[in-house]
Amino acid sequence: MLPLWQLTVAEAAAAMDRGDMSAVDLCEAYLARIGALNDGLGAFLTVSADLARIQAAQADARRAAGERGPLLGIPYALKDLFVTAGLRTTAGSRMLADYVPPYDATVYRRLQVAGAVLLGKLNMDEFAMGSSNEFSAYGAVRNPWDRERVAGGSSGGSAAAVAAGLCAFSLGTDTGGSIRLPASFCGVTGFKPSYGRVSRYGMVAFASSLDQAGTLTRTARDAALVMGAIAGQDPLDATSADKVVEGYAAGLSGRLDGLRVGLAIPEAGDAEQAQLLTDARRILEAAGATVEDVRATADEALIVPTYVVLVTAEASANLARYDGIRYGHHVPGDDLAAMLGAGRGQGFGAEVRRRILMGTYVLASGYQDAYYGQACRVRELVRRRLEATLSPEGGLDLIVGPTTAGPAFPLGAKLTDPVAMYRNDIYTIPANLAGLPAISVPAGFSAGPAGPLPLGLQIVGRRWAEATVLRAADAFQARDDSWRRRPVMATSAASA
Repeated sequence: MLPLWQLTVAEAAAAMDRGDMSAVDLCEAYLARIGALNDGLGAFLTVSADLARIQAAQADARRAAGERGPLLGIPYALKDLFVTAGLRTTAGSRMLADYVPPYDATVYRRLQVAGAVLLGKLNMDEFAMGSSNEFSAYGAVRNPWDRERVAGGSSGGSAAAVAAGLCAFSLGTDTGGSIRLPASFCGVTGFKPSYGRVSRYGMVAFASSLDQAGTLTRTARDAALVMGAIAGQDPLDATSADKVVEGYAAGLSGRLDGLRVGLAIPEAGDAEQAQLLTDARRILEAAGATVEDVRATADEALIVPTYVVLVTAEASANLARYDGIRYGHHVPGDDLAAMLGAGRGQGFGAEVRRRILMGTYVLASGYQDAYYGQACRVRELVRRRLEATLSPEGGLDLIVGPTTAGPAFPLGAKLTDPVAMYRNDIYTIPANLAGLPAISVPAGFSAGPAGPLPLGLQIVGRRWAEATVLRAADAFQARDDSWRRRPVMATSAASA
């Protein structure tokens, strides 16, 4: 059998069912790797070792009583944006450095019911604002494939931890690509379901009309297993949808017969992207799909500006609650204005302050319709066009293309250019604007100075068609073994 940390979620569950190992064994293997590797990555902000050991022992007791389940005893970690009662939740910010929530996020409660074992909380861009994970108040997350490169953001800790074998799976959040982009950079599978499919209750808000919880795993099959536990309507979240949760794992057939797939050809793609798309066409056709080229639409140039206006406006509104009085970083002052100014100035990092200021501006009297109102109209245009394309009338079931414009870039390369940083999400933003499910799967490698760097393939489907997106990703991974490769730092480290 492989070292315990190398097992997928499905393999680990099967091994425990056979009695080859216990949940405690698996938990200790991951805790040992976190102790050995996390200092060089910065993936974990909080390691909940005592809690993990308690939950692992409880999982073994449940198995001994005859219970079985795909996540029972499986160790995982949460992006530090999900609140956990009694366990610090920072959102990657000094503003919440000492915040210990009194309640649990719905996804955490559902994973507890499933018997999964929480190893800790993962690093992230502050309040999920960033695409490189360099905007955390606690230091950047480093890419396991090359520690001089970014892990991607804002769920960089969630992707790096899975890639390096520090947990079997993790949860992240995706506002404009914050699951899929780090998944691409770190060579793992990152899945963002349709907006409303997974509860946002207990998830610290950034842009409420775009934020969505999702999974980071080794495989699409593992993503399907985790989705089976966390998806579904939640009475505590008014935006969660009253939709039947399908048997995602049961629908993974390895075949795509009858599906029509649009291959999105970037306007300015390079040779690596061309090869990625050529390979994707071959693999998808081998699985039974019909593949045709899809060109960029005329509104592509508006995608990033529209997104920036919307998310900054919503961030400005959501982050107004952090005043240092009820909770958050507090600085004493002579009057209310001085206290708020000092507390927010010290508590928020530069990128968060930038977005709050931009959002306040686009919502200001005299500018709101020109900026925010116009962005809402463009968003509706994008949604209608995508839904028209991904419909029986439009003829396509899926749209496939590169997840990012290239591999992970060096640390610090884009810190002084906010526009370049925002453009990292140009291929991933449309799915968020339209609320569609999308997944990034490993799909080859680029040659880097320190070794290979992963590339990602994005698959976007119709709203509520998570099962189809996961089936396509699973069929792709059955014919492409990019997901099996591990970064050198993971395989050369002492195996638990």
